[in-house]
Amino acid sequence: MDKETGFRRSVQMCLEHIREAMLRHRWQEAADYMASYPQILEDRNGATAVPYKEVVWRICTEILHHHPRATMESCNITYERMKHSGVKLYLTICLEHCFHLLLNGQMEEAKQQLSVAESWRYGKESATQHHKVQLIQAYRSLLDYIIWCDKRRTRSKNNPFDSDHQDLHNYFRQASVHLQEILKSPGVWDPFILSYVEMLEFYGDHVEALNVLNNYALNKRFPPNPNAHVFLYQFLKRHNTPEKKLIKVLKNLHVLVPSHELMLEYSYFLLQSEKIGDSQKALGVLLEMLDFACWRSNLDVWRCLQAVVQDLRLRDDWERIVQEQMASRQDWWPVLHFTSFHAAKDSKENPKLWKVKSSLLKILCPGRTLGYSGKKR
Repeated sequence: MDKETGFRRSVQMCLEHIREAMLRHRWQEAADYMASYPQILEDRNGATAVPYKEVVWRICTEILHHHPRATMESCNITYERMKHSGVKLYLTICLEHCFHLLLNGQMEEAKQQLSVAESWRYGKESATQHHKVQLIQAYRSLLDYIIWCDKRRTRSKNNPFDSDHQDLHNYFRQASVHLQEILKSPGVWDPFILSYVEMLEFYGDHVEALNVLNNYALNKRFPPNPNAHVFLYQFLKRHNTPEKKLIKVLKNLHVLVPSHELMLEYSYFLLQSEKIGDSQKALGVLLEMLDFACWRSNLDVWRCLQAVVQDLRLRDDWERIVQEQMASRQDWWPVLHFTSFHAAKDSKENPKLWKVKSSLLKILCPGRTLGYSGKKR
């Protein structure tokens, strides 16, 4: 028992030395200690075997990725050894090995790695294993898409029936099979969605592309994803969709990310709308944007807010509308936007912004004596 405890204590000390060396970017020192650490794999305790194997794999690859004398060959050898150190990590290591090959421009080798992993099976397939195989198939399809892009750029434009076009279409079909499958599973699949939609658009299948994007953005089984709504909006805009549908998509995006840059377009649409109440909605959208410091000095947002306020002033109840929106903001908005410091800064660096904010001060923060109430310095 004491011998086992001493062994684990030594291993833990070795790990601490490795960690310290890595934190200080002393990669040779880390590699020297790492030569001893894999002894932990000899631990017969099955409960700790897999976690230790993963630690060894991740530390080894991290050191190799940073070591100045590391070679592709040494990296490949390490990946191959770790794949066969335990079946539970095989697919995950294959996927990371593929990423490493791609980063080093070895496309064909990466695709070969995924092909081998795709056909690999061990015992009864678990749910986790099935998900990883799905992921590997999806990345293999993504590589087919990349090859498709390369061939599209180099194809002959004069003869649509030559071998280049047939080859191009073959890669499209190969990529589509698994991309369709992965998109049926709830998750965040942004690069796969964009790839599939680009190919569908290229072949003129706009209906299927729209179905894919609608499902990705609106399917309740999928996690909330602002990008899904952005992709749908961009697609609809490319195809000259009526503003009514664009507004609907931006409304959904607003719920998820009120500070998104597309909220400015949403505000313009609402301002131009003839529907009663849309100017009031635009006011709320713009004020929510300005609740975030990243928009504090954006002239376009303030100008749009100025235009919305001017439009609202045509209504008899405009003061009530503005006061309702600003009621919860009076304690902190002036400090965020209208201090003497902001006034001096805007006066010097952005006089146009200073002028717009000055015109809105008494409307948004009535009764306040703030830095924008005097003349521009």
